[in-house]
Amino acid sequence: MKVDSIIFNLNDTDKLLKAVIAKIENKQHFIEVGQENIQVFSDGETCVNFNNSVRGKRVYLLSSPNTAIKILQLNFAIDAVKRANAFEIIPIIPFFPYSRQDKRDQYRGPIGAKVIAEMLQNRGATSIITFDLHADQIEGFFNIPVNHLRGKYLFYKYIVQIGNSNTVLCSPDAGGVKRVKKIRDLITRKHPSVIMPYVTIDKTRTGPNMVGEMSIIGEVKGKDVIMIDDLCDTGGTLVKAVNALLDAGARSVRAIVTHGVMSGPAYERIMDSKIKEFICSDTLDQQEDEHDMDGKLTVISTAGQLAYAIIGINNDTSLNL
Repeated sequence: MKVDSIIFNLNDTDKLLKAVIAKIENKQHFIEVGQENIQVFSDGETCVNFNNSVRGKRVYLLSSPNTAIKILQLNFAIDAVKRANAFEIIPIIPFFPYSRQDKRDQYRGPIGAKVIAEMLQNRGATSIITFDLHADQIEGFFNIPVNHLRGKYLFYKYIVQIGNSNTVLCSPDAGGVKRVKKIRDLITRKHPSVIMPYVTIDKTRTGPNMVGEMSIIGEVKGKDVIMIDDLCDTGGTLVKAVNALLDAGARSVRAIVTHGVMSGPAYERIMDSKIKEFICSDTLDQQEDEHDMDGKLTVISTAGQLAYAIIGINNDTSLNL
């Protein structure tokens, strides 16, 4: 059965939406772009409504809800189109909020990512498109299909482009080793002649956004290091890792992160650091024009992969994620 599709843009994803639509149209595929109205009243109350009919349609809601009010707006949007008789409701969430709270770290603490997952599906989401979750186990928090797009397919070509025989990949902590190994294995499969070893940084945390000691497991002396992580928040940990690698004799350090949260002094810290290049995706708007990064910031678009997922879902074809 052929189902018409429509996509709405919530929050700060205008540039990403335009890029996704361009990629979809390049594949000779069509999706209607709807008009939404989002209001925020003086007391902080918010309201979401839509100008287009969604009856019997597959509705995509594009949002990277990195604040509490944006999470609320996404849930309101799901509820609105559900009540308007949408056939399917598919939130596209490039940056999944509260993904770092994927387990209970304290005896009386919440599992924040599971709370968000339950909110979305209880409101009426029929499936999810998201990008590079902090932990794969978050998929299990949903009882609906999760189309989990991977950052390795986004970055591996750029790594090969900037890499050389002296390049070493680096995981900033033990939890990220799996991510680095997957990217390395993909590079080896696609480019058998390219060999990139990896090292790991062993670190201890003293609190949120606070890191104690760092020690490097592996040899980086005289090497060009590419550090790979899923997100950068305030930049404090990243800069400290850069300094640790340089102190250990690394010739240069680049960093690749999927989600540039970039809160607080993150831009200033990276700009003032000795990092050669900071590479991230556009799952969150980096507002490059507002930050003078002196050529240190490189943004790689997720539009191609998001368009691929949308076209695959609309055509009922399997997605190679």
